[in-house]
Amino acid sequence: MTRGAAATSRTIARPQSARDAPTPRPTPSLQRLRRRDARMVPVAAASWAAAAFATLSPGAAAPAATGLWAATAVLLLLALRRGGRGRNGCAVAAIALAAAAAVCTHVAAAAPVREELSAVEMDGGRALTVEVRVVGKVETDARGFRFDGTLVSVRRGQDREGEKRFPGGVPVLVRVPAVASDLDLGSLVKARGTAWPSEPGRRAVLVVDAAEQPTVIEPAAGPLAAAAALRRGLVDLTTSLPAPGGGLIAGLAVGDTSAVTPELDAAMKASSLSHLTAVSGANCALVVAGAFGLAAAVRLRRAVRVGAGLSALIAFVVLVTPEPSVVRAAAMAAIAMLGILLGRPGAGLSLLTTAVAILLVSDPWLALSLGFALSSAATGALLVGAGPLADGLARWMPRALALGISVPLAAQLACGPLIVLIAPQLSVYGVAANLLAAPAAPVGTIVGLAACLTAGIPYLGTGLAALAWLPATWIAGTATTFAGLPGSVVAWPQGVGGLVALAVLGAAVSALVVPTRPRVRIAAAWTIAAAVGIGVALGPVADTVERTRLPTAWAIAACDIGQGDAVVVRAGRSIALIDTGPDPALLERCLARLDVSHIDLLVLTHFDLDHVGGVAAVRGRAGTVLHGPSSGPEDDRMIADLAAEGARPVQALRGMTGTLGPARWRILWPKPAIPGGNDASVVVEIEGGGVPASVYLGDLSQEGQRAMSTGAVLLDRYDVVKVAHHGSADQDPSFYARLRPAVALVSVGERNTYGHPRQETLAMLALVGAQTLRTDQGGLSVVWRDGEGLRRWQDRAPSAAPAPAVGSAG
Repeated sequence: MTRGAAATSRTIARPQSARDAPTPRPTPSLQRLRRRDARMVPVAAASWAAAAFATLSPGAAAPAATGLWAATAVLLLLALRRGGRGRNGCAVAAIALAAAAAVCTHVAAAAPVREELSAVEMDGGRALTVEVRVVGKVETDARGFRFDGTLVSVRRGQDREGEKRFPGGVPVLVRVPAVASDLDLGSLVKARGTAWPSEPGRRAVLVVDAAEQPTVIEPAAGPLAAAAALRRGLVDLTTSLPAPGGGLIAGLAVGDTSAVTPELDAAMKASSLSHLTAVSGANCALVVAGAFGLAAAVRLRRAVRVGAGLSALIAFVVLVTPEPSVVRAAAMAAIAMLGILLGRPGAGLSLLTTAVAILLVSDPWLALSLGFALSSAATGALLVGAGPLADGLARWMPRALALGISVPLAAQLACGPLIVLIAPQLSVYGVAANLLAAPAAPVGTIVGLAACLTAGIPYLGTGLAALAWLPATWIAGTATTFAGLPGSVVAWPQGVGGLVALAVLGAAVSALVVPTRPRVRIAAAWTIAAAVGIGVALGPVADTVERTRLPTAWAIAACDIGQGDAVVVRAGRSIALIDTGPDPALLERCLARLDVSHIDLLVLTHFDLDHVGGVAAVRGRAGTVLHGPSSGPEDDRMIADLAAEGARPVQALRGMTGTLGPARWRILWPKPAIPGGNDASVVVEIEGGGVPASVYLGDLSQEGQRAMSTGAVLLDRYDVVKVAHHGSADQDPSFYARLRPAVALVSVGERNTYGHPRQETLAMLALVGAQTLRTDQGGLSVVWRDGEGLRRWQDRAPSAAPAPAVGSAG
């Protein structure tokens, strides 16, 4: 070896630091594998775009299908005439167009059945009786419960002759205030209520709002009944275990969150751990791998192993109910099993995109399902982004730690822009919380699932449930700890603007972490710095500015907390809060803006989630709690928890009176022995001491309003009326004419799916002379009285200056 060669050898062998080491370039073979793995991406993208277009514009689905099939044929002819890469490109394009054409064809074929409902008058003010087969999980809703179903029959009122039947079934969404214990997937139920067409693009053709608990005509049978019994058995086993871990086990194992308290649910969302209670690809992978591994352990043939895995997967989907994320994960696992059977296991990205395309062809309405989008985005991020992020993080930390951080970081960067569409906030400690919870999640899932399957076996089921309590408690403790840290949640702009802004910020973070060109990293650093600066300006600085804008003399404030009620009344230095809205974080933000730290009088009108879901924000801060009649053990537990933290609970009954500083309050409803629900809403009147004469109607229906007004001693006129049930159509005009409100407060969520407030209700309020203030349009809405009379102000009003209200009662 020459001296120069030796010197060169020494130079090459000289160790370099991880930071200085050049980024290894993928070999040509690896590049080819990555390109092959991504070939189905355009197919999935075309399927998704076509599904969104066709479901939003079903009338254009048939012409679009015809054109797409024609274009597919042309591309296939070109592919046959070309060779090499040109042929491959034409083939992929043809497959993408064929998938899009199949999606449009499905929507066009389903249109006639979906349009059958147009023969029945379905405006939201008419009473209907429907028979529905339950085809989706029964979940909690803002006003009670909701489930997907297929409509079997519908009639107006009690008219049997006008009944219309749908043998093939039409998809509907049913919302109910309460459910029977035997209502589950597969049940046939009868419900009475109102209905109206759903929004374009939704799978459900009709939204049915039931006025009362539906009647189960036929309970679930066969495998569906067995699965429901197993789920209920697990919940029964675990709810007796210490909270909050006990209530989390069923969520980890089978996605049943019925035992998760609102406080723990809020903490899981704030710490970005709520995905652990949604059955996903990880759960399906554990089940399939377990069945496949057991079959392999006894040396069964490959076909039998695959069959065992697929059988276990099907049983698991039935057990947990076919949610969008479960369906996506199950389809991906099934395709992987097929690849193993054929001896050609596919790469992760090709499996995901193939599963997405197949699912969208079979169910185009998944395209606008946020759960399906989140599941697909999270899986795609783990497959594509986790590796490069780990490579980048490894420059500053040990490789093992970099790998651990890269997984939750990739998922959060991908899912964050979608999450802000439903919850305009960011979890600051989400990555750290996921890193700590990650070791416990699979253990809790596997042991919890074993407890579910053995729930009926004495000692074995209870023993496994007790073991599952340990990882579940670890996860619950992680969630509550991080949620309780200062600045755990940061407000973020909502809507499409918030999505785009967070996507840009996520791309900047990725560019800063992933090894790339220096210019790109510099641009990413400037983008992040600008985002932090804007965040400070729109966060603490904006909060300070908002407080200065708020009129200091306010007496009544309707918080902007979405679809729900939370009204603050101030009399001197005393504070009353009427309901807490659906979200503790939103209520906490409103109370902070109003500079409210203690609640002297907390009124819980009734126990629907849109009225009590935010109660965690006032734990330990409430004095007297006036509440309506309980609807069950969960309501009793909520009151007991408030009492344990210093509150004095009192069940409100008609005729009760009291004081709020210099003001007086009086309970106008309910009477004794009325069961819980909307028509048992606590109706409270507050006046005097600088508080405009006001009455708060909870969710009273037209029938409830008539019952309340019978024999009630009312004022001649009210300055302010909180309109019942967020301005629904179920109102009694003569009742409002008797109240003669000067200002009508409508606490309602922007773009809510209930159609609130109804136009007929707004017209009725205008007819009785009321000035309507809506939180969905004006944000925080406040009213007070000064020397010029009754005054009003709204946060998002075109002109946020105080203005006198029309028709003051004083």
